[in-house]
Amino acid sequence: MERSNRVRISNIVYLFTGALILASSGCSLFRGPPPQLPNPLEIPVSDQEFAWNQIVDTVDDYFDISHENRVRVIGNVMTEGHIETRPEIGATVFELWRKDRTRGFQVWQNTFQTMRRQAEVRVSPSSVGYGVQVIVRKELEDLARPEAAMVGGVVQRYDGTLVRPQDKKIGGQLALGWIPQGRDIELEQKILRDLYARMYDVVPPPQMMKIKKRNSIPGRRVLDE
Repeated sequence: MERSNRVRISNIVYLFTGALILASSGCSLFRGPPPQLPNPLEIPVSDQEFAWNQIVDTVDDYFDISHENRVRVIGNVMTEGHIETRPEIGATVFELWRKDRTRGFQVWQNTFQTMRRQAEVRVSPSSVGYGVQVIVRKELEDLARPEAAMVGGVVQRYDGTLVRPQDKKIGGQLALGWIPQGRDIELEQKILRDLYARMYDVVPPPQMMKIKKRNSIPGRRVLDE
């Protein structure tokens, strides 16, 4: 009886894990990765204010911005723009609503390890308009031992030394720092694809499309009420 219960519970766990993997992968499980965009990405600029706001708004969808220095024209020289963000703990497989969630190895690493990411965006003037370079660095939390580990927590002393109780930190152990883990290329590409869609695949709102369609009739120019 106990064995059958254990088998039933293990089957439920396997089914739940499989459903979770399929849900986290979605349709992307059955198609290849999207094409890589160049980094820096060249974007056309007709209005510098509009272009800069689009870049900032795209980055703000993924990270909280801590500092931004926009592109400026000083004399005959156009300076480089720069955006820095605050570190963010990576999205796990359970956080389907988060924009910075990517598929594959990255999201599973975030689930089983404490990872954080920080983005840096450089906007350089180019012949087309702007060259936007997105750099996302990831770091692993450095702990003295795994979280909630019990090994060595209670060790009796046999030398007769008097051990006084000490106040312990409540809420987990103190992090020793963060270990650099390179760049998150997938998240960089995701941000660049969003920016590309904003700057290249822009369509007018439905109301403006109606106006444009009516104005395309020869000899007629009317506006919708």
